[in-house]
Amino acid sequence: MYLFQKPDFVVVIYTGNRDLAGTNAHIYIKLYDEHNNSTPAIHLDNPIVNDFERGSIDSFKLGSNDTSALVKSSKVLKIELWRDNHGIGAEWFVEKVEVQNKQTNETFVFPVFRWVRADVHYTIQHLDTDLPQCVPADIEAQRKSELAYMKSRYELDHKFPSQYPGGPCQIKKVPLEEMFSGKDILTIGGMAVKLKATAAYTAALKCKVNSLSDLGKIYSKEFNRPERAAYWMSDEYFALQRLAGLNHSIIELVTHIPEKFPVTDDLLRPFLEGLNISQAIAQKRLYICDLHLLDGLTCKENRKLCSPIALFFVGASRKLKPVAIQLFQKPGETNPIFTPACHHMTWTLVKMWYNHADAAYHQGLTHLGFTHLLMEGFSLATHRHLSISHPMYKILAPHFLNLHAINSLALSELLADGGWVDKTMNYGNKGMYELMLRGYKVWSLDHHGILHNDLKRRGVVDPEALPDYHYRDDAILLYDAISDYVKGYIDLYYTSQQSLMDDYEIQNWVEELAKERSGSHGGIGILGLPGNGSLTSLDQLKDIVTCVIYISSVGHAATNFLQYDEYGFPPNFPLTLIGNPPNDPTYNASESDVVKALPDMVTIMDSLIITKILSTKSTKSLGDFEVQYIYDPRAIPLVNNFRKRMLEITQMIDTRNKDRRPSYNYLDPKYIPNSISI
Repeated sequence: MYLFQKPDFVVVIYTGNRDLAGTNAHIYIKLYDEHNNSTPAIHLDNPIVNDFERGSIDSFKLGSNDTSALVKSSKVLKIELWRDNHGIGAEWFVEKVEVQNKQTNETFVFPVFRWVRADVHYTIQHLDTDLPQCVPADIEAQRKSELAYMKSRYELDHKFPSQYPGGPCQIKKVPLEEMFSGKDILTIGGMAVKLKATAAYTAALKCKVNSLSDLGKIYSKEFNRPERAAYWMSDEYFALQRLAGLNHSIIELVTHIPEKFPVTDDLLRPFLEGLNISQAIAQKRLYICDLHLLDGLTCKENRKLCSPIALFFVGASRKLKPVAIQLFQKPGETNPIFTPACHHMTWTLVKMWYNHADAAYHQGLTHLGFTHLLMEGFSLATHRHLSISHPMYKILAPHFLNLHAINSLALSELLADGGWVDKTMNYGNKGMYELMLRGYKVWSLDHHGILHNDLKRRGVVDPEALPDYHYRDDAILLYDAISDYVKGYIDLYYTSQQSLMDDYEIQNWVEELAKERSGSHGGIGILGLPGNGSLTSLDQLKDIVTCVIYISSVGHAATNFLQYDEYGFPPNFPLTLIGNPPNDPTYNASESDVVKALPDMVTIMDSLIITKILSTKSTKSLGDFEVQYIYDPRAIPLVNNFRKRMLEITQMIDTRNKDRRPSYNYLDPKYIPNSISI
């Protein structure tokens, strides 16, 4: 290396900005031109400079003695990079290497994104984005070797207790590259400490809730009063929670009234605006939410959990309103049907017990089960079967950031015996485990993961028939933008169906995704995968990749970031209710009955702490990737266009929110993270 003469080439090394990424090892490189001529091994070292520190960008000037084997106009199309095991802290994470030809002013980019192991020589091609069948034999052998190593780091495991077999696939041990950084831990930990201190102080001062007005005293600078608290008793708002709340994908069009829900024309006559049930069904004005998966779940001692059915009607005002609620699945004298004709506070209690059940479904399935844990399986298969050089790895990887770290924390802390779920939810962790197992038996990618299929299956596509479905209307914009981005990207690399079928990495990936979850040799067990474990068309791959990106970003945002807004006022969306649900439509309930159903102040504040933390966005917005894996000049316009689409969608949602009360900005792209990081 030459410090004081004009260099022929400059090598720029980008060391990762993550814990332990820097190194004290000796670093070496070889450059290869388009004719496969190479330099000798070059020791990269700037005298008196501490090179390769975490987050550093280090430049090394190479003179003619270093690069004599290359002509000055050479294109550097390959590098060989390695380190020794010298010094304390020899580990090294490299993001990328750039080689600048100072004679031609060309820059060649070599994405690395690897922990460089001692004495392993890494051969990286310019732009490093190829299908496995399209690379030279030496590169192919390296890819296979690296994937074998990755399988040892991303081992499949089933962390649910043994009495709950068939749970989702998870990582056995979180590797270093997947752990939260020290900065992340300090941010989350600092927030938790501050909130816990405020909550403890509040609980000590106001140890008991004697009236609904007492709840106003729990709010402070740290715990703001949610906007949605103002609407909690409204029937119209209760209906809106089905359309723009935490459980946004339960509601279905009624095509017939199920036998287990024996509503009659006489019972509903006051609420159907002159129609009978058959006429309302024919006009597509009746919708139903059936939480049957909750039926018979284990509950904590002396606690109850309903499995309700609720019926809604779209009135002439174009607003959805509830018209009947049955709190359990089996009809009978002790399980009557309630309507808005009941006494106001009795009807309020019924809606609270419905929302309490909805909260159990939300936390166990819509949130934890169908975003966090479901996507962990896709991340595992991606790391185990797709080389970092694979184009599908590069488009998917930004959407798995921090996923394994947050899931590990959730299972070890929130879902543990005596953890947050046990403390604040009626079914405790045992009931949540049971619910997730039930959910995994019915969730399928083709029916639930592909947004348009899900909306069509539930009969809720038409905005004229079902207005104010904010989740649907905003989600379609985002799903279609992601789909267009994915389709354009995939078409760059697969020139035919045969090129997909010849791609053994992607075929191994989808095979493990589809393989049944069973024992140590099982797979991820995703139901309803297009191709069912063998991809034969590009449309199948496009659907899977679109679904993964959508759920990891938009799907999670829709079910996560309004948690405090909903749970933050306990009667609105109760995590805990005390006593028994109503069983008499003629009962004249009072405010005292509502207050008695609420938990103690300590439990209330515990709920506020966690939902406040979970509702905090701490990573970058969708399309503004924390790590940019895509460097192929052909793909960059697709990324830029995707970012442009996000800005356009933000403007559209801002306009829509001018007429929404309460507002629904949870699917505004600027509030949607790329991944499930919290």
